Amino acid sequence: MTKRMIDSCEPVKGRPTFLWDGELRGFGCKIEGAGTKSFVLQYRNAERRKRRLVLGRYGVMTLEQARDDARIKLGEIAKGEDPADEKRAAREGLTVGAVCDWYLTEAAAGRLLGRKRQPIKASTLYMDRSRVETHIRPLLGRRPVAALILADIEAMQTDIAAGKTAKPRGEGRGRKTVGGKGAASRSVTTLHSIFAHAKRHGLIEDNPATGVRKFPDQKRTRRLSRAEISELGNALRELESVEHPVGLAIVRLLVLTGLRLNEAQGVQRPWISDDGYVAFGDTKTGAQIRIIGKSALKVLRGQPALEGSPYVFPSDGGQTHFIAADGVLGRICKRLGWNDVTAHTLRHTFGSMAGELGYSELTIAAMLGHAAGSVTSRYVHLDEAVQSAVERVSAEIAVLLDGSAVKSMPAASLFSIAAPSLLVGGLGGTQGLVTVRQSARA
Repeated sequence: MTKRMIDSCEPVKGRPTFLWDGELRGFGCKIEGAGTKSFVLQYRNAERRKRRLVLGRYGVMTLEQARDDARIKLGEIAKGEDPADEKRAAREGLTVGAVCDWYLTEAAAGRLLGRKRQPIKASTLYMDRSRVETHIRPLLGRRPVAALILADIEAMQTDIAAGKTAKPRGEGRGRKTVGGKGAASRSVTTLHSIFAHAKRHGLIEDNPATGVRKFPDQKRTRRLSRAEISELGNALRELESVEHPVGLAIVRLLVLTGLRLNEAQGVQRPWISDDGYVAFGDTKTGAQIRIIGKSALKVLRGQPALEGSPYVFPSDGGQTHFIAADGVLGRICKRLGWNDVTAHTLRHTFGSMAGELGYSELTIAAMLGHAAGSVTSRYVHLDEAVQSAVERVSAEIAVLLDGSAVKSMPAASLFSIAAPSLLVGGLGGTQGLVTVRQSARA
């Protein structure tokens, strides 16, 4: 068996296939229907029972490493030992905490693949680590994975939702932990993913979280009204002398663009074009070019540069980008008496304003940088439509933030601006016309 043979062996959909070594009896490579390739050793133990042991995954383990390991295992078998039983005993003794530690180490080293078969992102790993240390480890960390049943994981979910893992804010930048159904559901998702990686790499035999019933996703529908956008603008001006200027600028950028918090905080100067877009090397949905309005471009260009830093919003130390805009927004909201407004609310406000002005769902998705939802949408070119929509929505919000007088626009004029976008798809038809008419009356 050679590396070339393994590389050229095509998977057969629906069933595994095997390549067997002609020199080392029982040593081979298993090719799953999905394309995963793993080195295996097939043998009979002292009781003449047939065993098949997974040595490691091809790509992580080389052919020569697997062959050497197989020789060692065959020597143990000749002495009457059973490597499969030893491995099974080790797996059965693995605790949830140990599997989580393995996952965090392997993911940090880039050896585990996530979405689009790319190494797991640092931002994803940060949240996974937080859920492990805050919720999963305290509740299930000492439990053997092999002994877990669905009821145990659903009980963990219930405990997190009830606030059993809640704790006050520590000395660092983090918030207090309050639990809730959202945190509970996301923690179950994280645990399921960790177990799936562990199973794929042979650490555990089964994923005990398969089939767990999670709490339903709670859609966040909070948006700022036009009056609230004006209140936010007033607060931004009133706090200029007491609040961090970089944090205030990021909050303004968020509401003018609908960017995600991490996207806004991490913008770099080379990414910004005077043509009105930001070329992100990576986002939640991959590399993207995001169109922004003139008012948002003015915010970005108005930030003083820090020598040696590529960031538009550098941290106070200049080593990385500013990361405390969420705290600045929280203090603004507390001042205004808003206890349900987050950075995502500002993103939702931008999208809702676009919908209020009559733009289609497809156009709004492109404005917000959502992943393409269908094959068709990936081939629809919306450059001009999106640019026009972003500029109009951003300008509309800027007027409200700055407290400028807004003259009502005749219904016919509003329709003439919004109607072309309705032809793209999504809202369209009667629903779009109703939105336009309501906007015109407003």
